[in-house]
Amino acid sequence: MNHLQKYSLRIADNSWILGNRLGEYSSKGPFLEEDLAITNVGLDHIGLAEGVYKYVADLDGTKSADDFAFRRAEHEYYNIQLVEYPNEDFAYIMARQFLFDVYQFFFLEALTESKDETLAALAQKSLKEVTYHLRRSTQWMYRLGDGTEVSHIKIQAAINHLWMYKDELFFMDETDEEMIKAGVGVDLNAVQEKWNERIQEVFTKATLTLPEMPVYSLEYGKNGHHTDHMGYILLDIQYLNNKYPDAKW
Repeated sequence: MNHLQKYSLRIADNSWILGNRLGEYSSKGPFLEEDLAITNVGLDHIGLAEGVYKYVADLDGTKSADDFAFRRAEHEYYNIQLVEYPNEDFAYIMARQFLFDVYQFFFLEALTESKDETLAALAQKSLKEVTYHLRRSTQWMYRLGDGTEVSHIKIQAAINHLWMYKDELFFMDETDEEMIKAGVGVDLNAVQEKWNERIQEVFTKATLTLPEMPVYSLEYGKNGHHTDHMGYILLDIQYLNNKYPDAKW
């Protein structure tokens, strides 16, 4: 697998796994409008993943988009560990979503300038959706952080727990460096600067505290190293495909 394929799979896998996580919460939202919103955000992520998987399949020439979505071993998925974290409660869902939304917004914004026309077009299309995602999750940070005593405690606790996964958002390796040199990839150092600024701005307004925590791990999901949660979500995602591998829809 070349660097472009792996770089593209990282983009797709992040949205694929997060989209499926959000799908698990369907019919469990705190009220009807939010239940529909969570489901729609999940579908947006799956839509982006589908588009990128089709591109990777074209690059590969031997596999289909479904092969990349459903027929890989756990270590062959390159999503960050944050998006595979379970839906502990609504506070965890929104904390996870906000941390990722800020990253994805600035990442896709930069990716629209990529020399890879396909990735740039997919980024441009998805940026409109992610702009809504970020606006929505930001509003929930305000509502939960500066709401009741209970909501403040719950969202702060979720942020404190998930904070250890945020470093991987900006971890760059040889694949990232090669894509940046080729004018295809995004400099995550620049994304991190914007991410830090937006997080601080929102947390201040939401009366939330920035956690202090060292780098979580040197073994990252974007290189195939996952938490124990990943296997369980793949059991759900891959069940029907493994049960009926020759099924035609």
